[in-house]
Amino acid sequence: MAKISEADLILNPDGSVYHLSLLPKHISDTVITVGDPNRVYSVSQFFDNIEFEMNKREFITHVGTYKKKRITVISTGIGTDNIEIFFNEIDALVNIDLKTREVKPRKKKLNIIRIGTSGALQEDVPLGSHLASEYAIGMDNLMNFYDLPTTKFEDEIASDLQKNLGLTFKPYVVQGSEALLDKFKEDLLIGNTVTCPGFYAPQGRSLRLPIKFPKLLENLNYYHNGDFWLTNFEMETSAYYAFARLLGHEAISLNAIIVNRIKNKFSKNPNKVIDALIKRVLDRI
Repeated sequence: MAKISEADLILNPDGSVYHLSLLPKHISDTVITVGDPNRVYSVSQFFDNIEFEMNKREFITHVGTYKKKRITVISTGIGTDNIEIFFNEIDALVNIDLKTREVKPRKKKLNIIRIGTSGALQEDVPLGSHLASEYAIGMDNLMNFYDLPTTKFEDEIASDLQKNLGLTFKPYVVQGSEALLDKFKEDLLIGNTVTCPGFYAPQGRSLRLPIKFPKLLENLNYYHNGDFWLTNFEMETSAYYAFARLLGHEAISLNAIIVNRIKNKFSKNPNKVIDALIKRVLDRI
C-alpha cells in the first residue's frame, strides 16, 4: 500500500494533523460541529466534564462527556472550503495510520452532526423552528474537484435547478444520512437546504454592489419538482453530505431558523433558538 506523502498529509511536530491540531485519541464516535467558534462553548457548557481543549485558527475543539457519552465538538468557521479541510483531516485521524502514512484496511465510520443557523426560503418555515436537511443543494464549485457519485434523482434535480434558476453552472445535489435523520427528525421540520458560497449576492442580498441574479431569492422560493421544495439556505451543508458519502461517514445538518427571507424577519433572540437546538441534539445522541 502506497504511503501518503508529507506534502499531501501535513502533520505538526507533535504528530497532530495540520489545521485541526488534533490526534486520533481526540476523535469520538460522535462529532458535533458548529460554524461559530464561540458556539463550541455553548455546546460544552452542558458537558459533565471536559477532558481536552484545542484552539487553532477557527478550529476550536472540546472533548468531553454528556450523560456518560463521549463527544467531540469542533468549530469549522464559515463555508464549504473549511468543511473540506475539516472532513479530510478528521477522516485522516481515524482512517489513516499517521505514523506509517498508510490507509488503514478497516475503516471507521463517524456520526457527524452539524448544528448551524439558517435562513428560511418559505413563508411557512417559522422563525425559531428547527429543521433537519434531507437533501443539500451545493451552489459552490467544490465538488468540481472531486468525483462525487450521485443518484439519478439527485442529478435530475441538479439539472432542473440549473435550468429553472437560470444558472451559468450546474449545482450538485446530495442526500444526507437517512439513519441520523431518523434519529433526530422527531418534532423537527424536514427540508431541502441550499448551500451558498457567500452570504450576500449568493443569497440574494445586495448592499452597494449589483447582483447577477436579482431574482434568485424569488426563484428559490418558487422552485419545486413534484413535492421537492427548497426550504432554507446556509453555507456548509452540501459539503458535509458530499464528503460523508465520499468518505463513508454519516452526517446530518440540523438548522436553527433565525431569519425568514420571504417575510424579511429576523429572530429577536437567535441565541435562544440555537441553545434549544443544542440541548435537543445532546439529549438525542
